[in-house]
Amino acid sequence: MSHWIYFFDLCGTAVFALSGALAAGRHRMDPFGVIVLASVTAVGGGSIRDALIGATPVFWIRDPNYIIVILATVLACLLLVRRPRKMSQYTLPVADALGLALFTVIGAEKALNMGLSGMIAVVMGLITGVGGGIIRDLLCRQIPMVLRTEIYATASIVGGIGYTVSLAYGMGEKTALFLAMTSALIIRLCAIKWHLSLPAFDLKTKRE
Repeated sequence: MSHWIYFFDLCGTAVFALSGALAAGRHRMDPFGVIVLASVTAVGGGSIRDALIGATPVFWIRDPNYIIVILATVLACLLLVRRPRKMSQYTLPVADALGLALFTVIGAEKALNMGLSGMIAVVMGLITGVGGGIIRDLLCRQIPMVLRTEIYATASIVGGIGYTVSLAYGMGEKTALFLAMTSALIIRLCAIKWHLSLPAFDLKTKRE
């Protein structure tokens, strides 16, 4: 992994850790609960990805810098976010959107470096992007965002496809990463702002 991709990976870890910490604050968890929720949100998807592609031990076991970033993020959140009820309703979704965009391309990039196909790279990008959020939402006793009608996983898939296709057509790695991240982020932010969603699959029968 190149230095700048590693930097983006750590940034994504911090953003998703913040997302988990903010979610813990909204549910009035104690400091240990904040650490747990921040950790699973930040490294859950990447851990599943590494286990599936055989990149073991998983990344945060081989590199403790990820744990340091998570703990530093949690500490900063506990010290700086004094009134979680007063924070904007968009703070958590926007933080989650940033993490989704970052981790999607990081997951796809790692799969490609393992010699896997573009299709599998897109899937691994999706798992990396949404896996931690799924675990976070389940621990908060919520239906995961990826399973609701909100445009969430779609943004990750578009970002993963954009990254792999850009590389396949000879685009530079930095440019491909920037375009893929930007496309996934814009789609997700537009969905948040204008409440865009996919049609629901509803099998309820009409009453006679």
